[in-house]
Amino acid sequence: MAENQITVRLVESAKAHHQFLDLPYQLYKHHPYWVPPLRMAQKDILNIQKHPFYKAADVELFLAFRNEKPVGRIMAIVNHAANQFHHEQAGHFGFFECENNFVTAQALFDAARHWLRERGMTVMRGPFNPSTNYECALLVQGFDSSPTVMMPYNFDYYAALFEQYGFTKAMDLMAYDISLETFNYSEKLGRVAERLKNKYRIKVRTIDLKKFASEVETVRRIYNDAWSNNWGFVPVSDDEFQHIAKDLKQIVDSQVVFVAEQLSEDGKTSTPIAFFLAIPDINLALKKVTDGRLLPFGLIKLLWHSRKIDFIRIVTMGVVKDHQNLGIAAVFYDEIYKHAAQVGKYPKGEMSWILENNLMMNRSAELIGGKIAKVYRIYEKSIGD
Repeated sequence: MAENQITVRLVESAKAHHQFLDLPYQLYKHHPYWVPPLRMAQKDILNIQKHPFYKAADVELFLAFRNEKPVGRIMAIVNHAANQFHHEQAGHFGFFECENNFVTAQALFDAARHWLRERGMTVMRGPFNPSTNYECALLVQGFDSSPTVMMPYNFDYYAALFEQYGFTKAMDLMAYDISLETFNYSEKLGRVAERLKNKYRIKVRTIDLKKFASEVETVRRIYNDAWSNNWGFVPVSDDEFQHIAKDLKQIVDSQVVFVAEQLSEDGKTSTPIAFFLAIPDINLALKKVTDGRLLPFGLIKLLWHSRKIDFIRIVTMGVVKDHQNLGIAAVFYDEIYKHAAQVGKYPKGEMSWILENNLMMNRSAELIGGKIAKVYRIYEKSIGD
C-alpha cells in the first residue's frame, strides 16, 4: 500500500469505536497545551444510543486509516432540531481530528459530505461537538495557552486543511481574558447597577444547589428564550439540558452563578428574568490527569488539583427577550466583580464565547478591560461545490 494511501471506514465495531475515542489522545500525546478530557466524559458524549442529543439527530462516524493505523476521524451530523428551528437543510460535522496531511483531511471531509448529501443537506458547517451547546468551532488564534473548560483546542494546521478543502468562515467566536487586576471597575458601574436594580425592581441572588433541579429548569427556560435570536442557536430539550447540568453540577461554584429576578410591584412575588453562569476552570486540574484516565491515580490528582483552581470561565449570560433592553449586563458585571473580590478564589478568568456579530457583548467585554485571548471559527461549504 502506498505511503499516502488513505482508507476511510465507517465506525461500526467496538474496536473502531475505541479507536475513534482514543485518536486525539494519541495525536496530542506530547502537546504542551492540549488538555486530555476525561475518557468517561468522551464515552458519554459519543454514546449515540444513550446521550439525549442524538434523539433529535442522525449521525455517522468515520475513521481514516493509513496502513491500518488510525490517522483521522470525523462525525457527520444531521441536527434535525437545528434545521427545524432555522428552516434550513444544513449538515454539520464535528469531532474532527487529523494528522497534518491534506489527503487524509480531504478523505474525511469527502466521506462526511457524501453522507450529508445523501440526506438532502445543502451546506456543510462545523465543527460542532456535536452542537453549539457543547464544545464547538476551530481554534484559529491563541495557540500558546491551554483551553478553558468546555472550550476546544486543536493543532494550528487545522485551519489550513479546512481552507484548502474550500471551507470559508461562517462565524468567529471570541474569547476574552479578564482579571480583577485589569477590570475596569468604577464607581459609575456600581451606581448604574444600583440604579437599574431600583428602577426595575431587580434582585440578584446566587443559585441554590439544594434546589438544583428547579434552578436548572429556570436557567433552561431563560436560555431557550434569551438565545433564540442568536446565530447558530439550537434549542435544548429538557432531557438534554438536565444531562448537561448533571455534568456541570460536579464543578459548579454557586458563588459565581447568579439569577436575576424582577419583583412584582407589591414586592410579594418575583419572576426570574436572567442568569449568569461562570464555572471554575477544571481544565487546570485535568491537565494533571494522565491520558484522561481516572484510574488508578487520576481521581486523586483531579481532586487534589481542583482545590487550587484560581481561574473561572464566564460561560454565558441570558436575559429573556422582553427584558433585554434593561441593561442587566451591567448588574451582572457589578456582581461578578464584587463576588470574585470577596470570595478571593478567582482573580482571573475568561469570557467565552461571544459571537463576533454580538457587538453589544463584545463592546461590554472590552469596556470592563477584557482582551481578546483566543478566536474560534465555524466554517461552512456548499455541499454542491
